[in-house]
Amino acid sequence: MLDLIAKVFGRESPSAEIAKERLRLVLVHDRSSVTPQFLERLKEDLIRVISEYMDIDTETMDVRLSQTEQHAALVASIPVRRVKRVAP
Repeated sequence: MLDLIAKVFGRESPSAEIAKERLRLVLVHDRSSVTPQFLERLKEDLIRVISEYMDIDTETMDVRLSQTEQHAALVASIPVRRVKRVAP
């Protein structure tokens, strides 16, 4: 009964939101011809390069592709703990 009320008032269950996000990710990967393995390698490369300049939190970092009708975009949220001093 509560599910029906939530649907009437526009609120979705958390599992519906999770399923919707998974479907969106599958569609983005399919449209952009990027495999999950490719995205994981890209994430590893980003970690390697950015870690030369900053201490980052790799546990909470998020790297994904976002798709619009016009283009795909790489979206990265990388928490920075501190910037390293780089010798000139």
